[in-house]
Amino acid sequence: MKVARHDIEHVARLARLALDPTELEALTGQMDAILGYVDKLNELNTDGIEPTAHAVPMENAFRADEVKPSIGIERAQQNAPEVDGSCFKVPKVIE
Repeated sequence: MKVARHDIEHVARLARLALDPTELEALTGQMDAILGYVDKLNELNTDGIEPTAHAVPMENAFRADEVKPSIGIERAQQNAPEVDGSCFKVPKVIE
């Protein structure tokens, strides 16, 4: 077993977790299984494989910036409850 019970107790203490003995046993076995799987992955030959941030190639999904006319003051203020000239009028929030 790569993970000992005292390792799980130490991590639980650092995380401020109160674990009963049953949970400690279960977590010890689960962590050991996870680390065993990681060890199995470390056995793979990765020579000549470049590290990547994503498994598949990614491109920028955003559209190009284009200059377009704005909606205008009248249309922007169309649903405003109150306006003052070209400004939105809102209730005072600072006394």
